Amino acid sequence: MRRAEDWIIPDWPAPSTVRAVSTTRRGGVSVAPYDALNLGDHVGDDTRAVEQNRAHLMEALNLPASPVWLRQVHGARAVDAMRGPCEADAAYTGQPGVVCAVLTADCLPLLLCNAAGTRVAAVHVGWRGLAAGVIEAALAVMGPGADLLAWLGPAIGPGAFEVGNEVRDIFIAHDTRAQSAFRPSPNGRWWADIYQLARLRLAAHGVARVYGGHGCTYSDAGRFYSYRRDGITGRMATMIWLETDAR
Repeated sequence: MRRAEDWIIPDWPAPSTVRAVSTTRRGGVSVAPYDALNLGDHVGDDTRAVEQNRAHLMEALNLPASPVWLRQVHGARAVDAMRGPCEADAAYTGQPGVVCAVLTADCLPLLLCNAAGTRVAAVHVGWRGLAAGVIEAALAVMGPGADLLAWLGPAIGPGAFEVGNEVRDIFIAHDTRAQSAFRPSPNGRWWADIYQLARLRLAAHGVARVYGGHGCTYSDAGRFYSYRRDGITGRMATMIWLETDAR
């Protein structure tokens, strides 16, 4: 049985019909370097361990259905989760009982819901997808930004995400305000704040109610997977769904 501290429940004022959770690396059966709750089936882990981890997740969280596991490609495509697994980096639904999910290990998991609690989305936000417009693609199918709530899940922090000039230039070319999300690193490169970059994109489309955005997957090895820290590692899941009856 998994413990409550093995996952993160978003702290946001979402409607009662909205359910959401972000896993940590704790509570599963995978062995090093995937220990322990690896939910990614594309990272070299034993397939049986991943299947068992996913089954444990279903049972522990009493999920209404198996999550829709996307084939993430760091792009900007948002799809209706009712289509089932496909190549995309965001999934949305207005259908109760359909679990939208994204897998991460440093990239930013973003959850969205509308104020009425009738539509939700999960978005995989790496820097490439962010630059390509994955947040904008998700917002386009979610409705007016002023009607939305957003939650930023665990990602690599601004003291660990080092990038080159080419990455910084891409974001500043899109919006000069992105300069505030970069500070010089000792290596002549830049520390990037992916939380801030996401907030800027959300704000530009009227999303003012933004929650989360804390912690650092890179610096907390006991709790989180980090691709940048470890290279070969597992993946965490961030999920959102609608329930027919609020509990």
